[in-house]
Amino acid sequence: MARQEPAEGTPPLLPGSLRPLPRLIFASRWLQVPLYLGLIVAQVVYVILFLKELYHLVGHSFSVTEQQAMLVVLGLIDVVMISNLLIMVIVGGYETFVSRMELNKHPDQPEWLSHVNASVLKIKLAMAIIGISSIHLLRTFIEAGNLGTDKAAFTEAGIMWQVIIHGLFVLSAVGIAVVDRISQAPAGDRH
Repeated sequence: MARQEPAEGTPPLLPGSLRPLPRLIFASRWLQVPLYLGLIVAQVVYVILFLKELYHLVGHSFSVTEQQAMLVVLGLIDVVMISNLLIMVIVGGYETFVSRMELNKHPDQPEWLSHVNASVLKIKLAMAIIGISSIHLLRTFIEAGNLGTDKAAFTEAGIMWQVIIHGLFVLSAVGIAVVDRISQAPAGDRH
């Protein structure tokens, strides 16, 4: 027997009108709130790390080489990108899986939040991970000039594995996008 949806214009079900088990299962989404609060604490840690690195960069600005400054700046960009990833997960995840934030009239509402769902969030996260991986790879390539010396931070095998892992991230993101596109195609368009 198929469950009927409420007719248009019918008021939504009140929370107390659910049976006990569905009410408990639905309420369990609030168990995610401590996870999102923990990610906010992690965001604070990243702000502290960013300020610490920026302080060191400014404090040593007369003694660092251009390459060293570039590596520190790439590290700062990396922290910002990870911080952006955290915001996407915190705000988008809470909005998608816990409760609406009612930000429609707020002037600072992120543009992407108005059409966020699990699929959009997945693709945005995959793209952010690729961006973070790209920054790490760029830092590695800049330091690759030191290969074979005592100053080398990486081995050739280490660089190769970073490139392979980055390539896998890109392929995974493409796969996620393709599966998402296929799953959202109208039933008549699927082959």
